[in-house]
Amino acid sequence: MKTSMTKIFGFLLMTITLIGCGEKTEKKATDLVKVTPESTSLEIEKPQLTFGFIKLTDMAPLAIAKEKGFFEDEGLFVSVEAQSNWKNVLDRVIDGQLDGSHMLAGQPIAAGAGFGRQAELVTPFSMDLNGNGITVSNDVWSKMKQYIPKDSDGKPIHPIKADALKPVITDYKNSGKPFKMGMVFPVSTHNYEIRYWLAAAGIHPGMYTASNVQGQIDAEVLLSVTPPPQMPATLEAGTIYGYCVGEPWNQQAVFKGIGVPVTTNYDIWKNNPEKVFVMTKKFIEDNPNTAVAVTKALIRAGKWLDEPENRPEAVKILSMSQYVGADETVLANSMTGTFEFEKGDKRSMPDFNVFYKYNATYPFYSDGIWFLTQMRRWGQIPESKPASWYSETIKDIYRPDIWKKAAELLVQEGHIPSSDIPKTDGYKPTTSEFIDGKTYDAKDPLGYINSFKIGNKENSSL
Repeated sequence: MKTSMTKIFGFLLMTITLIGCGEKTEKKATDLVKVTPESTSLEIEKPQLTFGFIKLTDMAPLAIAKEKGFFEDEGLFVSVEAQSNWKNVLDRVIDGQLDGSHMLAGQPIAAGAGFGRQAELVTPFSMDLNGNGITVSNDVWSKMKQYIPKDSDGKPIHPIKADALKPVITDYKNSGKPFKMGMVFPVSTHNYEIRYWLAAAGIHPGMYTASNVQGQIDAEVLLSVTPPPQMPATLEAGTIYGYCVGEPWNQQAVFKGIGVPVTTNYDIWKNNPEKVFVMTKKFIEDNPNTAVAVTKALIRAGKWLDEPENRPEAVKILSMSQYVGADETVLANSMTGTFEFEKGDKRSMPDFNVFYKYNATYPFYSDGIWFLTQMRRWGQIPESKPASWYSETIKDIYRPDIWKKAAELLVQEGHIPSSDIPKTDGYKPTTSEFIDGKTYDAKDPLGYINSFKIGNKENSSL
């Protein structure tokens, strides 16, 4: 079997290395043997893997699984490579240049639902909850502040709603300037979050149609794509007046003194799903044990990350140039339980980045269906669909069965308690923990879509 051959090769390589190089190589040889421990219960079909990521703190499970040896414990030799943008990530996974990748939750869903490049992609692991923010330029912030309620100390009361932005947008319009904001990709959580935040205040963020994929029809705010690491520079240049992005690029604006984060996605939708780990359906079918082994390593990484005493070490790892490459101070602003809004206004936000708590790693169908409802709401899915389509579509993409097999093996090996495996049909309970108080029931997607004033409406009899 392939894993057995890997062990034999590893043993021979260790022996040759020891003979040729003496005692100085002893540690490296020992580490090589550790790559495929006898406790591994899976026969790995493809031990050498290359995974992609974008330079954001929520890629952390990949970095930790590699740096802490969790991949090696599963008999996996993993290379983790930074990618230039989200389109590149998607294309390289589909084309087989990457075996898997850190990806926007909306990307595999859109690929299977009819928007953008189509492919059969699979999500066995959810990488994190929360982690995004909306930042505006200093000029916009100075104009918003007068409309924001203050506490007894004169500090803004959070969450800050887009109601405070509405008169500023009007001022820009009256002066002949369209109000421009950035998000990272058309099917990103960031696009749907900034749209949700704006629309909750009655600000139209624009519609998509089958023939117009810019998403700016009837828009009061013009949203455009900017890669995450370029967000601060684009804001500073005045090309955009605000953006929605993941960390560390909101805190970078504070650090550089060029902008102010006004809200986080924790306040837009409490404990919302953010990134996922994605492989092709073909990879899963050809390498089922490898897929489970990868998921095992990532679950362990998520658990390690959510132990508070490990966050400072995580910050050091993520600051390395091959991962996020941002300053440790900037990363620590959000990764260690705080978040800084206006400079000097640092607040406790222990759940800004969640990697394991609240069943964060489990790929819930209900999380995926939320993205489908937003794609339909804003016209990326141009035609009405019956309620059954939402559940049928997501079950081809989200694969909790792979996650569960991985988790059960981790329980057997003593890495996680059995209580960490949720007893669920794949759907979270109905929730109204949104900035506008709307109720979301994933089993009634049409009713949810119809609850919004702005956006497409559905025939609930479909």
